[in-house]
Amino acid sequence: MNNDTQNPTEAQMLRIKAEERMKEKQQSGINHPIESDVKKLLHELQVHQIELEMQNEELRQANETAEAALKKYTMLYDFAPMGYFTLDADGSICELNFTGAEMLRDKRFALINSNFKLFVSDESKPVFNTFFSNIYTGYGKDSCEVMLGYDKKLLCDVYMEGVVTGDDRTCLLSVVDISGYKRRNNL
Repeated sequence: MNNDTQNPTEAQMLRIKAEERMKEKQQSGINHPIESDVKKLLHELQVHQIELEMQNEELRQANETAEAALKKYTMLYDFAPMGYFTLDADGSICELNFTGAEMLRDKRFALINSNFKLFVSDESKPVFNTFFSNIYTGYGKDSCEVMLGYDKKLLCDVYMEGVVTGDDRTCLLSVVDISGYKRRNNL
């Protein structure tokens, strides 16, 4: 073993000479091109990291803003004092709020894909059908008064307004219970 420590191998000698030459270059002020490339790359990585951190902060703020808007509009839609419905061209309920479900006396998610026309009383069906046809053939908003009910069970008198929007041709329907108003005014 003493032989190995006293007589270095060729690889060890090469390593020693390379380290000595490196020290000479560093002392003479000559920068190896790889060192400057590494410094440039390190700088670029640090700048890129800061850019990503800034983008992350912007995304976090945008997410907070979106969540606040979602909460606001969910409250506005779901808990509005009037029923909101989205119907397709056949009259099937695509979406509705809690007040709309309450008017129809059923759970909100149980009413999805039900046909709204089933909840219009037999006496009011002609008025509703004309109204529904008008909003799909016309170019604007229309309104009517009908009685909601099913299976000969009357639910409430309502005033509704509807309009067809967008390329998907869905009907946005707002429904207000006017039963109390009619009772108070003996209508």
